[in-house]
Parts: sequence; C-alpha cells; structure tokens
Amino acid sequence: MAKKRINVGLIGYQFMGKAHSNAYRQVGRFFDLPVEVGMHTLCGRNREAVEKAAAQYGWENVETDWRKVIENPEIDVIDVSTPGNTHAEIAIAAAKAGKAVFCEKPIGNTLEEAEAMLKAVQEAGVPHAVFHNYRKAPAVALAKRMIEQGRLGTIYHMRATYLQDWIADPNFPLVWRLQKEVAGSGTHGDINAHIIDLGRHLVGEFDEVVGTLHTFVKQRPKAGAINDKLGAEATSEMGEVTVDDAAMFLAKFKNGALGTFEASRFAVGRKNYNRFEINGSKGSLVFNLERMNELEFFNNEDPEGEQGFRVIQATESVHPYAGQYWPVAHIIGYEHTFINLLADAFTNLAEGKRIEPDFVDGYENQRVLDAVEQSHESRTWVKL
Repeated sequence: MAKKRINVGLIGYQFMGKAHSNAYRQVGRFFDLPVEVGMHTLCGRNREAVEKAAAQYGWENVETDWRKVIENPEIDVIDVSTPGNTHAEIAIAAAKAGKAVFCEKPIGNTLEEAEAMLKAVQEAGVPHAVFHNYRKAPAVALAKRMIEQGRLGTIYHMRATYLQDWIADPNFPLVWRLQKEVAGSGTHGDINAHIIDLGRHLVGEFDEVVGTLHTFVKQRPKAGAINDKLGAEATSEMGEVTVDDAAMFLAKFKNGALGTFEASRFAVGRKNYNRFEINGSKGSLVFNLERMNELEFFNNEDPEGEQGFRVIQATESVHPYAGQYWPVAHIIGYEHTFINLLADAFTNLAEGKRIEPDFVDGYENQRVLDAVEQSHESRTWVKL
C-alpha cells in the first residue's frame, strides 16, 4: 500500500534552506516514515538563484512569491526559513490557510510576534514545529533520557556557552544578521536561543533572569553579494551595527537549579562551540557540539578511587537516532540533527501527535529572550 505523500513548500534557500533541503531529501532514506515526504516547491525572491538551488537540492518546483506557495492546494507543510523579520507574516498566513507550519528559530523577532504566531496555529488547529535541532543530536537526546531516569539526581547547575568568532574581524560585512530590523537581535536571538532551548529541554522552565548585551564593533562595511555560509562580500560603504555581539545572563529555574548562559561571536578560536555542563547530586553531564557524538558523564556513585568523567560515544544502536545511520563509532554530523527532527515531526504529524519542539517551545524561548533584554535595559532581575 502506497504511503500518503506530504508535500512541503520551503520558503528560503540560503544557509538554513540548504540544511532543511538536505533533511527533507534524506529523512525518508534513513527512517521508515509512515508518510512519503514530497519536496514540492522551493521559494526565493531571486528566480535565477532559487532555480539553481532547487536543481541542486532536489526540489520539483520553484516560486518567487511565498503567497503563491501558501495558496497552492497541493502543498501541506510550509517551512519558514527566511530572515526573522518575515517569520510572523508568512507563518500566520500559512496557518490561516490550513497548512502545517515549520519555522526556524527564534520563531519571531519579538515576543509579540511569537505570541501572534502561536495564537494563529492554535486557532487554526494546524500542526507546528520549530527547528531547535540540537535537541536531536543523539548525545543530547541521551542526556535527556539519563536526566529523566534520575541518573543525575537533583539538578543544581547548568552552565551553557555558545561561542563563535565569525564576525570578530571588524571588516566582516554588515550582513542581515547584524541588522535589528531584519534579525530582531544578534547573538542573543541567533545562538543564545539554542542554549536557552536546551536549558528548558533538559533542566526545566526559567523563573528569573538577569543579563547584559554588548556590541563591540559599531560600524561595518555594508554587505554585497551574500553566500550560504553566513558571509558576504564587503563593499566600500559603511553601515551601523544595530544588534548585540555578545549576550550573557544568569538564570534561576523554577525547580531551584541555577544557570549561566553566555553567547558570543567574538570568542576567537571558537567556531561553533555549543557546550553545556549540568551538575546534579548524583553526577554531571557535559556536551560540546564540536564533538557532538560524545557525552561526558561523571557518576558520583562510582566507588572511591574509580571516579572520573567518562566519555560515552553516542553512536550505538541503543542511543537515540544513532541506530538509523552507520555502524558504531561511524559518526554523524550537524546535518543529521535536522534529519532526526524531521523524522520525529513527520511521524507525529501522521499519527496526529504533538510535534516537539513546537511553537509553544518557540514562544517560551522568546519569553526568556525578551526577559533578558528587559533585564539589560533595567539592569535588574526580571521574573518570567
């Protein structure tokens, strides 16, 4: 019996569009899904560029007007992978048209946008998902399982850092991620959002935060032609940077745990250093995305003289997601986190179950982002 086909319309084809395209193409090859995923339409404003991307990534059709993608009765899922200033308009329109809505993080540029997006999908009764893909790394999923099993006991601390250095050069051009009117915020919304989500996912809901945002380089050369790896050509004209380069905050979780969160694009030498450490009464866990197949575990209940952090290589078939790919220790990469997320999403979509993470998670994430911004302005603790 043939599987029902779920057609996808992807809005956006640069960095995230490329990652999502690969995931749509591969998910049915590694996972036995209850549905067939159809790569129906890729949408972008530049027809020549989007046609080239569609041919390269495997999309069947192209479009330059996202409204036409939403209006197409053959399309079931709208994937919003555009810059943040267009997320709300596209997602809300898609929900009102009865489409399932998948969206990149953070779902909105403001808390008000995130709230409107959540309200739209709930009122329309459509499925929704947000691409907090790092939840789906096997080592992170293993950490979640171990915490739920009580292996760490009472959680005391989470310290999370997400460090990059791709804009540390002051001559790096003023790409859209450095413009508040397009991106909403800088490092804070782009990569702090990821470790906030991991905090919610692994430890629990946030209660209070106090933080600060900072911009090191105030002006940069305006950007020319962009590429799909975050960069662009620099022009001779200068423009103002209107977002943060670094963001730091302290947090109190509702369950009593404490957290420290640091995100920066000026950590020279750190390329994509997404690391967290969680300490509990029985042990600790450590994850680093740059070594994403590994999870470090300290068991406080090991015998005296035999204690120490041990490295678990999360590549065996008993580990979440890992068994869908290669033999043990044949490691997977960044792109597989998107494949794993879509495998869960399409399975739950077919079975009528909630997709996780979804717009509820996106909204709660935005509440934390917003509270940190409020704290920066007021220089006080802000309760969520």
